[in-house]
Amino acid sequence: MIIYQIINQVFTIYTFMIIGYILMSWIPAAQGSAVGRFLATLVEPYLGVFRKFIPPLGMIDISPIVALFALRFIQQGVIIVLSYIF
Repeated sequence: MIIYQIINQVFTIYTFMIIGYILMSWIPAAQGSAVGRFLATLVEPYLGVFRKFIPPLGMIDISPIVALFALRFIQQGVIIVLSYIF
């Protein structure tokens, strides 16, 4: 159905936004750009939830990895719930 495709696309786009934001964190000038600020406003609230509970390991922040796994589980859960509804 088309609703499944739309939901999968939305989750895929958000996943790529998170990955792009993570990659931009390696380049400080990129985070200050308009695209970096835009991604930060959309991605940081979601990542912030995981950063509260998962401390960084030295200089490495593993919370985005956990956030991506959680996003995948949420996506599958939404698809399963919609399959029962429709």
